[in-house]
Amino acid sequence: MGEGQTNKLMLSPAMFVAGVIAFLFLTTGASLTCAQSTRNLTPTQAEIEKQQQRLSSGDEEERRDALMRLAAMHRPAASRVALPALSDPSPMIRVTAAKAILSLDPAESAAALLPLLNDKDEFVRRETAYALGQTHSRTATAALSDLLLNDKEAGVRGAAAVALGEIADEAGVIALSSPLAPELSTPAKSKRKREENPFVLRAAAAALGRIKSRAGTAALISAVSNEKFPSDVRREAARALGLIADPAAIPALKSVSTAADPFLAELAYKSLRKISH
Repeated sequence: MGEGQTNKLMLSPAMFVAGVIAFLFLTTGASLTCAQSTRNLTPTQAEIEKQQQRLSSGDEEERRDALMRLAAMHRPAASRVALPALSDPSPMIRVTAAKAILSLDPAESAAALLPLLNDKDEFVRRETAYALGQTHSRTATAALSDLLLNDKEAGVRGAAAVALGEIADEAGVIALSSPLAPELSTPAKSKRKREENPFVLRAAAAALGRIKSRAGTAALISAVSNEKFPSDVRREAARALGLIADPAAIPALKSVSTAADPFLAELAYKSLRKISH
């Protein structure tokens, strides 16, 4: 290459300086734009963005902590950021996410949670049922009723009963009545003939009391009169009958108001007073 050609390829000092200045201007301008964008975020938005970035961490504990912080903000925007974590590979993260999205609209929360009732992990199904109860959305009644009647794990069935009581939808009365008195009404879809777990039975009775529908009276009468049931189940049934205040329960409550179990007798007496008032 000739000397003249070499000189053509070389930059003059003035051109080099101009290029450096242009580069610095562009990079500084981009940094200023980014900083300006950050400054425009409110403290809440900045915190949500920070926790959203942490959700992509490979550390399970960091993702869990981020979700807990999002949940503690009690804001729909924070809950919306937590939605993708419902499909996280870790059961613990899925459960934490189920609690973190509860600041969304109840129907939206319920719609996002319902698929997790079919999760292969018992822990996830159980905690999702509790979370659905906190939404108070009646859109979850049918799925929770099915869970109560058919899930193989007692803890999950009990959680479904508790959630149905929280939602207080009268449409859940049939499913809640079935464990207490399967002889009265057992839906065709149910695979279980008789519930034996005390927690599930107690939760079903308490839920019927919260719903306060007279449609549940017959099942509660059966439960309070069933001497084969654990005492705490019969007590809960007596309490629930007082909350419903259906006069049809008076004979059954009178019969247990002199029961050997003093707590059952006292609850029956109190329920009788509520009905008479």
